[in-house]
Amino acid sequence: MLDRFKQFWQGVMLAPFINLFIRLGISPDAVTVVGTLGVSAGALVFFPQGMIWQGVLVITLFVFSDLVDGAMARKMGRTDDFGAFLDSTLDRVADAALFGGLACYFAWQAESRLYLALSLVILAMGACTSYARAKADVLGYDAKVGIAERPDRLVGLLVPAFFADVLDLPILLHVALWVLAVAATVTVVQRVWVVRRQALARAAS
Repeated sequence: MLDRFKQFWQGVMLAPFINLFIRLGISPDAVTVVGTLGVSAGALVFFPQGMIWQGVLVITLFVFSDLVDGAMARKMGRTDDFGAFLDSTLDRVADAALFGGLACYFAWQAESRLYLALSLVILAMGACTSYARAKADVLGYDAKVGIAERPDRLVGLLVPAFFADVLDLPILLHVALWVLAVAATVTVVQRVWVVRRQALARAAS
């Protein structure tokens, strides 16, 4: 759903940084690693302390590396697949830190077992969403469908979390977690269903 904004960010807003990093000789892989470390630190350092809006700002700053590294690789004419592999792998690390940090917040600060559990559900379903697509690709199917892909989950969490903390309206974060838990689960079901249809069609041909 948010992919249509990617070209705008890469072509307009982030282009100066992309060009600067290339001129400085910075590797796209280095940008990927630094971005993951920044997101992980923002989530695991700030969220467990109850510093939600501060954590969101740090995470948002580093999340843009996910757009910068790919654009850098394309502009540099990089042809190997390692960058895509590294990016996908470290995305799982960042997601684990993000929702793990939120789970720690609900365990240590807000003391809510319900929303701790929802945070873990979103983390698990997000991992299943990514795995389903990767496995489908290996088998020759197309599973790029769903109402809650990774960018949707990130925006769907970070924006409500920021305003929930700043405005002291925790219900905003609570509602967001319910919506994300349902949407992430539905996305997994959608991908399984789509691949099942493709598999049956292939078997019948």
